[in-house]
Amino acid sequence: MAYSLLFLAIELLPVLCFVILYYRHLQSKKSSSLEPTEWPVLGHLPGLFANISRLHDWTTAVICGTGGNFQARGGLSGLRYFLTCDPANVRHIFTSNFGNYPKGDEFAVIFDVLGDGIFNADGESWRRQRVKAQMLMTGPRFREFSARRSRDKVRESLLPFLAHHASDQGGSPCDLHDVFLRLTFDMTCILVFGVDTGCLAIDLPTVPFARAMDDVLATLFLRHITPMALWKLMSRLEIGQEGKMAAARKTIDGFVADTIKKRRADKAKNDGITDSAADMLSSFICHEDDDGSNDDVFLRDTTVNLLLAGRDTTGAALSWFFYLLAKNPRVEQKLLDELAPIVASKKKKKKNVVTDDNDDGNNMVTFDASEVGNLVYLHAALSECLRLYPSVPFEHKAVVADDVLPSGHEMRAGDKILVFNYSMGRMEPVWGKDCAEFVPERWVADDQKGTKKLRYEPSYKFISFNAGPRTCLGKELAFVQMKVAAAAVLWNFAVELVPGHVVEPKLSIILHMKNGLAVRVRRRDHHHRHASFHQG
Repeated sequence: MAYSLLFLAIELLPVLCFVILYYRHLQSKKSSSLEPTEWPVLGHLPGLFANISRLHDWTTAVICGTGGNFQARGGLSGLRYFLTCDPANVRHIFTSNFGNYPKGDEFAVIFDVLGDGIFNADGESWRRQRVKAQMLMTGPRFREFSARRSRDKVRESLLPFLAHHASDQGGSPCDLHDVFLRLTFDMTCILVFGVDTGCLAIDLPTVPFARAMDDVLATLFLRHITPMALWKLMSRLEIGQEGKMAAARKTIDGFVADTIKKRRADKAKNDGITDSAADMLSSFICHEDDDGSNDDVFLRDTTVNLLLAGRDTTGAALSWFFYLLAKNPRVEQKLLDELAPIVASKKKKKKNVVTDDNDDGNNMVTFDASEVGNLVYLHAALSECLRLYPSVPFEHKAVVADDVLPSGHEMRAGDKILVFNYSMGRMEPVWGKDCAEFVPERWVADDQKGTKKLRYEPSYKFISFNAGPRTCLGKELAFVQMKVAAAAVLWNFAVELVPGHVVEPKLSIILHMKNGLAVRVRRRDHHHRHASFHQG
């Protein structure tokens, strides 16, 4: 028996030596120890799946370890992406050679739920839709409507909900991430459809339309890391996550179709524009082109695109903002100091101070967009949050014609590029040695008179709102919503993270929180400004 085992070991020794030598050969081809091993047949897939639970941070380590650029290959699966967070490459792709890097046909296939809407469109279709959306969103009527309804939603839903939890004698935690997603879903539905879905109510109702959007986002992410042939087969059979996608699309299409029908009936009944027509859908219908280009398909695709863009991005950003504030009381106090003069002025004029009937009788303060719009430190803190936790963690681009990037990498027609916004915010060569820290001051500068002002950062370096011709049209609207909501919550409530709760990014095309944001809230006592919530 011993002789047989010895003979077997001798027989296997050359094989073992070969495996060791071949593994060392594979390792020698790597430019960085952080770079995943590229295996025969499987490519980089073993490393990807081994780190799938921490994909964003793992990808960041890989890209940073390889100088900001990495060619990811999936072997025989056919998956092949060029990953970059190099600002010079981003500027080239998004601005200098914009026409050569569209979203591409594969993007439209993956994001088929968006139809022919602006986020899927390229070329003339994209330009035509962007002009229409820009005219609507930059108009004074819509800007006033969005600012007013955002403030009203904060006052009527968000503050009462938090007051209810703050008055809970048991001190039960709430998921602030879910709260903000519900808030921004209601806000966005009001602005896009003119409908308040009532997502953010005290009892946190299940809203099928909102649940459907969640299922869509989960599926869209999985399509990026699943071979197209496989997920298309699953879609055809309506199994797994693709089965949820099919059901979600039916729910979304049904809601949108019913809303379009009601808005057309409103137009016929009112025979003109009413106050309710300030929402996007009503505005599109009331200003339909004579050529009929605003048909139901166009309206469906446009509104779903705008909803996806507005709801989750703002809700996710607010969640990460309060997570960072809870860990950085210094920043929180500076924000309170910035808000204090506005509140003093408001109380002096006795305007915009409301009392919540569910509270103990103390006043709660809401803020108009005009009051918080020019707050330098609040804007800086939100920008710093988006630098570290961009709502869209990566961007997808295709290559039309052969090209050479500023980094020297050759791109061939048909190649696919993923620009990792999440990783760029953590690049030491881009943001300095404190790139991983939450430092709003990096966004603040002094002018010649010593007055604090916002420091400009180019969009190819701070790419949270895209860059170049496709820069986000809703950037100003997003900042208005975030400032109005953040200021109200910050001034009226102290937020504490539940000890032991793990906060980490979720695998999604939007930077959601995997486990939510479990917090406890209490009403602030501004008569004792120096009392620390964390000590109380």
